[in-house]
Amino acid sequence: MKITIKAVLPLAVVTVVTLGALVAVIVPSGDQDRRGQASPAARDGQDLGRRITDFTRGTVEHSSYQRPLRAQRRTVAEGVGLFLDGHRAEAGRRLAEVDFGIRTFTDTRTGRRFAEIADRTAEARRGWGRVYVDLGAAARWSVQVPHPVADARSEQLGIGVLRARPGGVLVLAGAHRNAGEGDRADVAHRNDTVFDAVCDELVARRLPGLQVHGFADATEPGYDVIASTGKGDQGRTAARRTATALRQEGFDVCRAWSRRCALEGRSNEQGRRAAADGVPFLHMEFSRSVRDDENRMRQAVAALAATLP
Repeated sequence: MKITIKAVLPLAVVTVVTLGALVAVIVPSGDQDRRGQASPAARDGQDLGRRITDFTRGTVEHSSYQRPLRAQRRTVAEGVGLFLDGHRAEAGRRLAEVDFGIRTFTDTRTGRRFAEIADRTAEARRGWGRVYVDLGAAARWSVQVPHPVADARSEQLGIGVLRARPGGVLVLAGAHRNAGEGDRADVAHRNDTVFDAVCDELVARRLPGLQVHGFADATEPGYDVIASTGKGDQGRTAARRTATALRQEGFDVCRAWSRRCALEGRSNEQGRRAAADGVPFLHMEFSRSVRDDENRMRQAVAALAATLP
């Protein structure tokens, strides 16, 4: 029997052995599946870094801030918890109650799958933020960015760490720290925010937290990084490892557990909760000079990621 195959796409020939016969199976190659459709990675590819940066520049920088009700905070946090527990449909329904949604995509830089849990209201102007979850491994740690834009490029540290190490959850604030009345949008120092509620949910799951900030060079002259365990000392071993890794990369580190440093994070709300529950927490401040230097940022990310679980 003669078979004529017309193809307009690159083809790959796969030889399959079936019950004594050799069968040549022709399948599409590249980013096509065997039905001639784009593969999932090709269909939903997104650059994770660009997606987050577009959000911080386009929304966070200009957002107002609406104080969430306690029930709303808990609903988002419970939805995140359900998602981490594998109950994705239930998580979606729970989050929809407060106009949050879940989107999954493939990061075009790393080829890894991530979930984005985000505010779906018009332009996300409530300022409640987002959560990103690595789907390739069970959640083992969190990186928290409470002051995107305000602590310029601190979100780039969060992106870099999330990409560098499997098992991460990135919690990202949704408004400038000065967006709300008084300090209402300063999520690192409030326990009535969506950001704090999600971090509480992660602490309840015993996930160590790494919170990244930025400081002006003049605040602590002579140092590139201020490393602290916040209110508690459960993260002291990890903090020492991280400080050592940073020093090996050429950073001058002020270690808050061995001397007085500015911005030690003792009043940080997420650190307080972690300390109360005996969960390791690192409060890391990076100078403006470090955050403005792409090469030093890469070195900082490498050092931070190397010491995560």
